[in-house]
Formats: sequence, structure tokens, C-alpha cells
Amino acid sequence: MPIPTQATINPLYQPAMRTITAITNANPALVTTSFAHNYVDGTIVRLYIPAYFGMQQADHLTGTVTNNGVNTQFLIDIDTTLFDPFVVPPDIAGKSPWWMNFDANVIPIAEDNDTLQAATHNTLG
Repeated sequence: MPIPTQATINPLYQPAMRTITAITNANPALVTTSFAHNYVDGTIVRLYIPAYFGMQQADHLTGTVTNNGVNTQFLIDIDTTLFDPFVVPPDIAGKSPWWMNFDANVIPIAEDNDTLQAATHNTLG
């Protein structure tokens, strides 16, 4: 099975990976995804940012989501104020090396156990 390089809009398992299109240099950071993320307050996520997107200081960091009312954006309790800027690399019309085909992603890994909102939805059943 090939390694996925992009997020799936309606995956079998929820909450799911989403492609990151922007991260602000702020505290808390504002993360923008390519389509609705469906994360609820208290979802704990990990950021995966390939080097060619910049902001390497945030790569593999985890944080807790706070929704701001926009379905493609959320706040995360990470201070990115002094991090390098997040930059989406230019599309080079299929001429990029294979390793540049990986997007920056946000992946849910847990949930604040005081809330347990997302755990009540069973996509399989």
C-alpha cells in the first residue's frame, strides 16, 4: 500500500489527518487546513511539517485545539511567534523531486479526557 501524501476528505476513521495550508506566527498559532477539519475543542494534534514548508520548529509538536468558529481554521496552544514563517512551496508542475510530494499535515492523536466529545462518534457503526 502506498504512503498517503494528501489528506482524504471523508476517511473511514474520524477525526482524521488534514492538510495544512497556513500557520500564523502568533500565540496561540492559527492553523488553516485545506478543507473542514471537524476537530472539536480539546482534540490533541501533532503537526508534521516537511522542511520545504519552513517553520521547522513546529515539526512534530503537539498541542490542544480550540475552535474559533471557522471550519477550516483552529487555534492551537503553541507559541510560534519566533518560529520561521510557514510557506507553501510553489507548485513546479510535476517537476519537483518525489520527496516534495508530501504535504504539511495535522494529525489528531488524543483528546482532552475532560471533554471526550469526538470519541462519541462511531464512523464504522
